[in-house]
Amino acid sequence: MQKEALFGKTLDELQRICVELALPKFTAKQIADWLYKKKVSSIDEMSNLSKKARELLNEKYLFGLTDPTKVQESVDGTKKYLFPTAHGKYVETAMIPDKDRKTVCVSSQVGCKMGCLFCMTGKQGFQGQLTAGEIVNQIRNIPEWEEVTNIVYMGMGEPFDNLDEVLKSTQILTSEWGFAMSPRRITVSSIGIVPGLVRFLNESECHLAISLHTPFHEERQKLMPVEIAYPLDDVLSEIRNWDFGRQRRVSFEYIVFHGLNDTPAHVREMARILDGIKCRINLIRFHPIPNTPLKGTDETRLQEFKEGLEKKGITTTIRASRGQDIYAACGLLSTKALGAN
Repeated sequence: MQKEALFGKTLDELQRICVELALPKFTAKQIADWLYKKKVSSIDEMSNLSKKARELLNEKYLFGLTDPTKVQESVDGTKKYLFPTAHGKYVETAMIPDKDRKTVCVSSQVGCKMGCLFCMTGKQGFQGQLTAGEIVNQIRNIPEWEEVTNIVYMGMGEPFDNLDEVLKSTQILTSEWGFAMSPRRITVSSIGIVPGLVRFLNESECHLAISLHTPFHEERQKLMPVEIAYPLDDVLSEIRNWDFGRQRRVSFEYIVFHGLNDTPAHVREMARILDGIKCRINLIRFHPIPNTPLKGTDETRLQEFKEGLEKKGITTTIRASRGQDIYAACGLLSTKALGAN
């Protein structure tokens, strides 16, 4: 019988395990401390558990950490880790240092079924869901894990297409019994699956990022097939109905493509559709991937686009390009690894 991983279990799940094994209820909190707060990697190292408790746990469970199989480091300090999954595939995790910040970009799926034209991960197709443990493992099992200040769910996969495990992972990251991170240090990005969006807004306190990329319906449909099922108008309607308060943030991700979505008409339409939503726009440079006709806009036009949005009163930033020398775009490194098998 294949043993189940303890890592990735919530406190409630650990309490149920303790009940099943006839262990005291307080043992669950002790196990959580070992899983999420201490530098151990085996059940035998849980020294404040009785010998009997450790034996019972070892019979049915593994600790559950998985080491990366490969790491590449960029000249700018960005690192990309390649983690194996239970499916015999790979997912990517990026660690991005910036002064006193260390941001980890985690994956939520193996491949992706959304088929966005600009995304290398989508070209892999969907290959499986990650468990909460596999998601959190991408943070806990890199050398920098104790220095991580921010987490973004912007790696491989669509988080709202694996929402149960994503929400469980954010619970582990933010709970007092877990990593005890502030939810304001975590951003979950989605292309806008409306049922998942509604549930995420109700069940999580983490920041929200929506992949927008163009304000026009037909244009967005060509870039992102999800626009057919969940039009941007419906996504924005749900966001307008939500009170984000003073601390929680909503942002829109916008990859800028040459001659496609970088015109004054796009600026005007963005200002129109986002009117009344307190948000920011993150402009992203596009770096070419294989088998796509898309090209990134030039720097002059990128700056003009930013200035145009700011003149409309929209807070706009240009995200710095990081790690281009190490296959930093999502899906490139794992696609290469899959091809080597």
